[in-house]
Amino acid sequence: MVIMGRVASAHGIRGWVKIQPFTEYLDSLLDYDTWWIGREHGPWREVKVEQSEVHNKTLAALLADCPDRNAAERLKGQLIAVPRSELPEQDEDEYYWSDLIGMSVVNEAGERLGTVANLLETGANDVLSVKGDSGEILIPFVEAVIKQVDLENKTILVDWSADYLK
Repeated sequence: MVIMGRVASAHGIRGWVKIQPFTEYLDSLLDYDTWWIGREHGPWREVKVEQSEVHNKTLAALLADCPDRNAAERLKGQLIAVPRSELPEQDEDEYYWSDLIGMSVVNEAGERLGTVANLLETGANDVLSVKGDSGEILIPFVEAVIKQVDLENKTILVDWSADYLK
């Protein structure tokens, strides 16, 4: 499973939920008729998406078995995933944002800068939002800075000095 977003809140009174996507493109989740919903350490359940749409900078969706606002509120905070087998194949040196979130960021001097909390799309390039002991730092996701992404060990090696934090 690849985590693609989370339920942020109920949306209206008819069972709709507001979704915070973790995808590069806001509407990527709309390509799937079925989502898996659950907590990070389970359990997960498959849910049919009855209707969905882009709503400002989030998504809104009506899910099967979610008839009213009370049911929608119970989903708040749950994660949304799709099976990796349903995702398009990636080219070499391409990564799903959801794979990068939670990875440790270490610089070439061996200093741990923090953990990837989010990615931002700036137009020119994507930016890692890294949360660490010094707070949030923003690191451009460009070849000159990102030296290695090790998915297996969940580590990103960067050419970024700890002095840049101050």
